[in-house]
Amino acid sequence: MKANTLISCILAGTLLLSGCASGNSSASSSDDTVYANTSMEDIFDTVYSYQEYTSDNTAAKKHFKESESLLQNYNDLFDIYNTYDGMNNLKTINDNAGIQPVEVDPSIIKMLKLAKDFYDYSNGEFDITMGALLKVWHTYREEGIKLNEEGKQGNLPTDEELNKAASHRGWENVVIDEEKNTVYIADPEESLDVGGVAKGYAAELTASTLEDDGMTSGFLNVGRNIRLVGTKPGDTPWSIGIADPSGKSSSGLLSIASASPVSVVTSGDYERYYTASDGKKYPHIIDPQTLYPADDYHSVTIITKDSGAADCLSTALFTLSIEEGKTLLKTYTEKTGNDAEAVWVMDPDKTQDEEGKTVGSYYAVYTDGLEGEITWAS
Repeated sequence: MKANTLISCILAGTLLLSGCASGNSSASSSDDTVYANTSMEDIFDTVYSYQEYTSDNTAAKKHFKESESLLQNYNDLFDIYNTYDGMNNLKTINDNAGIQPVEVDPSIIKMLKLAKDFYDYSNGEFDITMGALLKVWHTYREEGIKLNEEGKQGNLPTDEELNKAASHRGWENVVIDEEKNTVYIADPEESLDVGGVAKGYAAELTASTLEDDGMTSGFLNVGRNIRLVGTKPGDTPWSIGIADPSGKSSSGLLSIASASPVSVVTSGDYERYYTASDGKKYPHIIDPQTLYPADDYHSVTIITKDSGAADCLSTALFTLSIEEGKTLLKTYTEKTGNDAEAVWVMDPDKTQDEEGKTVGSYYAVYTDGLEGEITWAS
């Protein structure tokens, strides 16, 4: 996917307010320079931007190329739509459902185990086994987007279609053999869809590798999945913005300051949606309870240490009430020892009686741990 640097710096869900540069560039920052670059490869169907504070520009270029290669490999491994020569990926697992186990890269096994953990933490709200249901909505959404571009309204799946697809899900049908590195889906109609975890998990793996290879300060931004590395020079805190869902304000609705390296992941309703025959907008995050797209929020942003976990949490919280979401965050912290904060952005008539703040034409609710860390747009 090709895009200019403006798009890479101001992605539709989160924006890093630490300065962006175009292409290969350097700018003075304390004793370090800022190396920034944007990938022109199709990585997770989004824009990938990279920035590093360093006194070694050659090493930074190497780190960027390494990150680009790693992310491309994870893109292929976690792909559920395409096959690649010499590689068993998620699509290979789905294609062999009810047929045979598939030997896969260990990173796939670890990602599936992470997803299963969040299935348990969320009492089934985060469920990558409902690929059959998501495929139905994917088909209607892709068709609907094309019809919308022609000035027409899209179609809606029937309840019969949705209920039939939803009946083919469940972790009891997924057999993982860690010794053999194999995955087998017992139900031939069931499939895995890792859209709610893959980008964040890939960003986490890639950032960890770069840290091992000497990166000490900077960030990776993989389509609203921001993974900070180290601290900024001069003890200046990172500043991460939450974007205006309407896209009208380039400065965003609010910004969050963080002195420590964290991951910031946003799920939103303003990308990958279509308008259907009933005049309503249908985004891509599906509520496993209603079998329909969730519509309580415009965006949910998670701030926590691990990018893969942040991706799972932002997806799960998008389909939960704010109270239920706070309970899930507490559960996650109790299970892992990692703190996690959240910001919900919604219309003023969907506040759920939660205390928050009106910002622009929206209402924002945030967890207690962010008190004093937020700067609101004027």
